Amino acid sequence: MNLDAAPILNNLKDSLLPGTAYWVRASDNTRLRIAIFNQSSTMGTILFFPGRTDYIEKYQHTATDLAQRGYTTIIIDWRGQGLADRMLDNTRIGHVNSFIDYQKDVDVMTEAVNELQLPKPYYLIAHSMGGCIGLRSIYRGLDVKASAFTGPMWGIQIKPYLRLAAWTMGQIMPALGQGHRLPPGKSIEPYVLNARFEDNQLTSDFIMYEMMRKQLQTHPELSLGSPSFQWIGEALWEMLSLSKMPAPSTPSKVFLGTDERIIDPTRIKARMKNWANGTLHIIQKGRHELLMENHKTRSKILNLITNEFAKAI
Repeated sequence: MNLDAAPILNNLKDSLLPGTAYWVRASDNTRLRIAIFNQSSTMGTILFFPGRTDYIEKYQHTATDLAQRGYTTIIIDWRGQGLADRMLDNTRIGHVNSFIDYQKDVDVMTEAVNELQLPKPYYLIAHSMGGCIGLRSIYRGLDVKASAFTGPMWGIQIKPYLRLAAWTMGQIMPALGQGHRLPPGKSIEPYVLNARFEDNQLTSDFIMYEMMRKQLQTHPELSLGSPSFQWIGEALWEMLSLSKMPAPSTPSKVFLGTDERIIDPTRIKARMKNWANGTLHIIQKGRHELLMENHKTRSKILNLITNEFAKAI
């Protein structure tokens, strides 16, 4: 496979571990970006699946923390976000033609893991939309010894009176050739640049929220706004499909904040009731971005994850 050098944009914290980034091509020729941190490790390699609107640089501090625990980390920019190819002429709209397309991204990511001979064994950490993609990948046979999910998108919080409309418009608008459009009231501007810290749904930690804001202010090319009708429709169908499948056998730890306002906690709790090798951890006062919470919370979560991974060898 071709692994062409790609940039990692200047971060705001000089103490973060530097990485090596590459451009890769999915099977449909979509250009994606991957980055590897701490390539020579002793404990194995963690495949990190980020959420919607995310980008590699946002999780450079997580890769640094994982390197201190002995792990290599590989992170991907999914199609339509970060520095990967955007799906629409309006590059600020979150869009995907089909949710299964994200599995093409996973496939080329795992191909790169093999091509670069990253240290074995392999593990998965997946956040939000990455948790939806990651669960599907496990069902498809992703070669990981254990997994961890933070605020996984196995359901989305939608007000009851809007749920039918979301389902309906998520199907009708693409059928009318308008799937690329934004739903009413949605914006192409990134959430963290619009929402005050005091009102935000992502983190209770001011320092981490400011980090995310400054990253996008410094590098607006990483920005992404609200999702399209088509993305919403595809996401709803994918989450429904996954909810009907039995729990996988892969050992897993799942983390859910008590102040979660984006994904649906009931879907997570329902899934974990039947996951024999899975454990649900409730993080008090945690919001959606649990790996963007304060240092103590992040360390607690990563320690629980890496302890589980060490047992799975």
